[in-house]
Amino acid sequence: MKAADRLGTGSSFGNVPRGRSARGRAKAVTQGDVPAYELVRLRLNEVAPTPLNPRRNFGTKEELTRFGEELRVAQLAACVAVSREAYLSLWPDHEDEVGDVGHILVNGERRYRSAAQVGLDALDFVVRDELATSRETFINHLLKENLDRADFDIIERARGINELVEVCAEESLRGARARAAENLGKDRSWITHQLSLLELPEAIQQMLSSGDLPERDGRLLVRHLKDHQGLLSAAELLQVLKDEKAARSADREAERALLAQAKGRTHHPEEQPQNDHPSPTARTAPTEATSASPPLSGPASDALASSPAPEASHSQHSPTRQADKEADREPTVVPVQNATRRAAVLPRRGVIEVVDVKQVADALAEHMSGEELKELAGLLLESPVSK
Repeated sequence: MKAADRLGTGSSFGNVPRGRSARGRAKAVTQGDVPAYELVRLRLNEVAPTPLNPRRNFGTKEELTRFGEELRVAQLAACVAVSREAYLSLWPDHEDEVGDVGHILVNGERRYRSAAQVGLDALDFVVRDELATSRETFINHLLKENLDRADFDIIERARGINELVEVCAEESLRGARARAAENLGKDRSWITHQLSLLELPEAIQQMLSSGDLPERDGRLLVRHLKDHQGLLSAAELLQVLKDEKAARSADREAERALLAQAKGRTHHPEEQPQNDHPSPTARTAPTEATSASPPLSGPASDALASSPAPEASHSQHSPTRQADKEADREPTVVPVQNATRRAAVLPRRGVIEVVDVKQVADALAEHMSGEELKELAGLLLESPVSK
């Protein structure tokens, strides 16, 4: 670095650096010593906001004053501007609107307005003329800076997207929305949804901007408006929304009633006793006697049918009751409760209560091969009941 570039940095000059010459700055940028743009201090009367900013709501006077006092203490983020010449090369028709200022504000208009509100003379800026290489580049950067802000309302966002689509269409009308979506990192369908909000009546758009109407309701009204070829007024659309919400509420209430009724049947003490362990042959716990799974077949069912039932089981059924069950060919599950693990086994006919699981295992082992027992064990472990 030349001596001229170091001049003014010594202690005798109060450690205040002198600005680089144009040649010195160009060399520093090439060497990577400084970024392509540097922080500069600009007076507010030397800067004018761009008329293209889609943002219109910058807060109340009280909010601007509070933010301005924070800026008086410290400005944490610099504003972004381009030179007047670079801006007017893209939009020469804006000359009267921006006046004779030297720079055009791109990002940071809320900071700019807040500083003016409390009487600050200047703010920190970075001048980035590379943002003004094309209209599409300028609008894309302008919109991206605001897109993820929480206070960037829905309609402002839609207007900004519409501006980007229009400048993309200047190069080629075909694919303008797709190119805008690519610039913003969004889907083309998202761009279409945003633009459709601008088709709503002005009163509905104001409700969306203020937050009185959520965006999902706005999209619903857009669909109704298209179904009626745009002939519905704001009042008619709001009535449509009211009716739609009432129908949704009625549907939810009906669903709750059905769930409550089903839950009441499921937990009725007579239909599903507590601590009831279903049979290994039944995949789900039955709620009624006739809802059991099909009985075991083959050697296993014959073995279980021939296994002697406990005396307690015989004492619970009269001869008449046993005859009735013999006549009834539909299987019935009779749950058995005990402190230890129990099982209810379904024979081909009638009912046999198996008090101990070991009894089931012994009976199966007498009539099934080892491979068959392994296969049965695997099926039982995989069943939803075992899990």
